This record gives sequence, structure tokens and C-alpha cells, in this order.
Amino acid sequence: MNGFLAGKYFLPLDKSACVMGILNVTPDSFSDGGLYFDPKAAAEHALEMQEQGAGILDIGAQSTRPGFEKILPEREWERLAPVLQGLRGKIRIPVSVDTFYPRVAELALQNGADIINDVTGFQDPEMFRIAADTDCGCVVMHNGHVLSEDPGADILVRIKTFFLHKLEEAGKFGIAPERICFDPGVGFGKTYGENLRILANVGRIRVNGCAFLMAASRKGTIGKACGSPPAAQRMAGTIAAHTIAQASGAQILRAHDVPEAVQAARVADAVLAAREGNDANG
Repeated sequence: MNGFLAGKYFLPLDKSACVMGILNVTPDSFSDGGLYFDPKAAAEHALEMQEQGAGILDIGAQSTRPGFEKILPEREWERLAPVLQGLRGKIRIPVSVDTFYPRVAELALQNGADIINDVTGFQDPEMFRIAADTDCGCVVMHNGHVLSEDPGADILVRIKTFFLHKLEEAGKFGIAPERICFDPGVGFGKTYGENLRILANVGRIRVNGCAFLMAASRKGTIGKACGSPPAAQRMAGTIAAHTIAQASGAQILRAHDVPEAVQAARVADAVLAAREGNDANG
């Protein structure tokens, strides 16, 4: 069965897409900075997303918007710790922590996290070592800002090559493919045209045996394609992009607007099942 193994959770992904709900506990994220900076508000919103149908909760304590300024790992953990504590015994879905700091990843896994989501693509080998000591899931993102690649090479080739390299590297640490989820990194070191090509060509960059995540929610590419409305008004554009990606193989959709994303994903699942000749109503 095709799926994603994350700690004590196994998410089957062969018949239905999973929505990853975004929880930013930051004062400066590009779309919702400051809304859930208070730990109590953050925990309440996390549980709300769970009830709205999110299959994964992704918590970030450091903005990675264009031009962001890094905060120290100690500060990042100060923001994450009370939220993780507030969710203990209440959350029933896998918890992902968005960090590129090995120490923060280690602490998060020790305090209830099930997935490490690293926007630098596990650039630091220590991240894989920490993951290898647990049974967590690993979201490995292609980030053109931190990679040394041939800028003249086709973006799809660069991404697929990177994914295969990271799969091999993870294997050396004993991390099985079903614990790996690849993210092509829409908006990270790509041009507008490259981002559109990624959304349209998931099938060309997917890696067999590994989960695939698309995370275009409210991003600049969506805004540019629909007239540059404010980030919070890009829900419809996000759903359009994610649905196209889902149709070509994206299995996990990272979204701010969870109930709408869940509804769209379920309709897309039903339509895609009909395309394959399977009657969704039995």
C-alpha cells in the first residue's frame, strides 16, 4: 500500500489526498504572521484544523518568507515548546515541525512531533542522523536558494536528481523510502515560470515509493497568476493550483484554508477515481 510512515502513524495515500494544515506561531509569516503567536490561540487553531479534516498539522516557528531573518534555535524552540505541550493528549493526527535546526528537530521529536519538515532539504546531515534515531517522517524540500546546481539545467531535472540523491542519502542512514516525503519547493529559488512548470508536472518529478507534497498555498506564484491580491485572498487560486498538482500525482497538500482545501481534495479524489473507471459511490 502506498503511503507515508510518520512515527506511530501510517497515512495511506494511494486513493485519497491528505491536507496538511499550516500553523505559523510567528509574528512575521507572509500570510498569517501574528494570528497564532499566542500558544493558547495556536493550540486552539490546531485542534480546529484537526476537526476540519486536516490529516497532518505542520507547525512553524520561524518565517521562511522571501527576505526572512533567521532566529536562533533557542528562540525557535521557545515558540514551539508551549504549543507542542498544549497539544499533548488532544491531537489525533501526525504533528510536523517546520525547522532546519537539528537541535530543534531533536527536541520536537522528543516532545510529540512525528515529522520533521526541513525547507533546506536536510542539507545538514545531522538532520538525517536525528531522524534515523526515531521512526519519524521526513519532508525533504528542494530549495534553490541553498543548493549548488547548474542554473542552466531544466528545473524538473534538477528537482528529480536532487530527490533521488536525497533518497540514497537517507538510505545510508537506514531511513526507509516510506518515511520520506518530497516537496519540490514552490517559491524557493525558482522563477515564476519554473513554479508553474512544477505545479503542472508532478508526475515527472515524483519518486516511486515516497510520498509527494505540494505547498503552494497563498504564495507569490498564486498571487501573480491571479492579479496579485493580498495573500489572505488567494484561497481560490491555491485550490486551483493544488487540484492540478493533485491530478498529476501530489498526495499531500499543505494549506492555510483547511476546510476549503479538504473539500476540494475530496472532490478531486472522486473525479480522479471516476477517470480510472472506479465508481466512487460503489
